[in-house]
Amino acid sequence: MVYEFFRKFVWLGMHIKYRIKVVGGDNRPYKNKIKGGYIIACNHQSYSDPPLIAAVNRAKFSFMAKSELFQSNKLFAWLITRCGAFPVVRGASDSSAIDRAVSDIKKNKAFVIFPEGTRSKDGNISRAKSGIAVIAGKADAPVLPMCIKYGKKGFRRRVWIAVGEMLPAEQIAINSDDRTELRRVSNLIMDNIKMLMDSMSEYGEPLPKQYVPKGGQEKTE
Repeated sequence: MVYEFFRKFVWLGMHIKYRIKVVGGDNRPYKNKIKGGYIIACNHQSYSDPPLIAAVNRAKFSFMAKSELFQSNKLFAWLITRCGAFPVVRGASDSSAIDRAVSDIKKNKAFVIFPEGTRSKDGNISRAKSGIAVIAGKADAPVLPMCIKYGKKGFRRRVWIAVGEMLPAEQIAINSDDRTELRRVSNLIMDNIKMLMDSMSEYGEPLPKQYVPKGGQEKTE
């Protein structure tokens, strides 16, 4: 009950702050009566990314947040904890955070992760770290690729959110000790996110730089 209240509060806040358009909305799991037990992998540009993901999906969410956020303000720490966040120490090998993520997925939660590991300053998508592949492999869970693109800053800024097709667990099942497999799965997930960014080329401003999709030629938005 408390969680659902906060989820609706986030939904309202994001729709007041932004003008949101969802691309590929029928791919959202709840549309297919899937409530949890999967991973949401998305690009990362803003502190608004997690609540925007929550605003366009219906599930019980789980996500990592840097440990500093739980130390600076007790009220804020209480709020994000109620919304599904748990702390992780950035730059450290934190197996307990991975174990928590896997546990939450197995409890039918939607675990949100930003594979790049940090926010992009220019909107471009960079390489994924191996954490996404490790968690997906250990949880034996499917991955839902998503991509967020922001319009020009201003009152009720426009935001486009693309939702891709779910990547089945069998497609990303790996031995988490095999670095080659970790890189393959990480690239596969990131390539799907890049394709979603391509699909939104008609919306908003072009990205300021070029990126190279795996196996493809340099191209712009």
